[in-house]
Amino acid sequence: MKVVILAGGFGTRLSEYTEYIPKPMVKIGGKPILWHIMEHFSKYMHFDFNIALGYKSEVIKEFFINYKALNSDFRIDLDNGNIFYHSDNLKKWKVNLINTGLNTMTGGRVKRIKPHLNNETFLLTYGDGVSNINLDHLISFHKSHGKLVTITAVRPPARFGELEIEDNDVISFKEKPQLQDGWINGGFFVVEPEFLEFIENDKTMFEREPLEKASQLGQLKAFKHN
Repeated sequence: MKVVILAGGFGTRLSEYTEYIPKPMVKIGGKPILWHIMEHFSKYMHFDFNIALGYKSEVIKEFFINYKALNSDFRIDLDNGNIFYHSDNLKKWKVNLINTGLNTMTGGRVKRIKPHLNNETFLLTYGDGVSNINLDHLISFHKSHGKLVTITAVRPPARFGELEIEDNDVISFKEKPQLQDGWINGGFFVVEPEFLEFIENDKTMFEREPLEKASQLGQLKAFKHN
């Protein structure tokens, strides 16, 4: 199954890093966030990636162009430029790097990837979200209901401690408990190709009109991930 990763946003919430690099290239443990996401998909045998680029796309392109050299031992003959690789730590990944526009919204980026999807069911996620989600279970759930889109639903931890108060007495204190209600978009989708018709143009946000319309038509299912 093909994987679409949205990696073209400006990443303003990490502006201390993203002035120089796109958000998916911020490193965790020495590897970009994008690498960790792709590694997770590949553990479930998904190797065909379509990355929607925009802001500082050249940084992501350079990462993949230089990937083999930077992750392998090799000998280079400077007379003719021939390279012999002693060993490598390479992946089976096939990566389409598609420039989807600097100011294109998320829906527009997905729509621009359409020619590369062969009119097949595909996986979709954002280039800044690492998860331990079981992708086999997600896909099985999607196939079981036959709707156009499956969205992963998660419950984020609260940002602040929770107080239960009676007559100004604190009778319960919980430091940043897990929210019991209010599921939100967890960022991992399974999408049928027909859903792309809900996306109008570059200005369409994937999370607005297209998903709202799918919900209204009973074509959106939630896979709960704890």
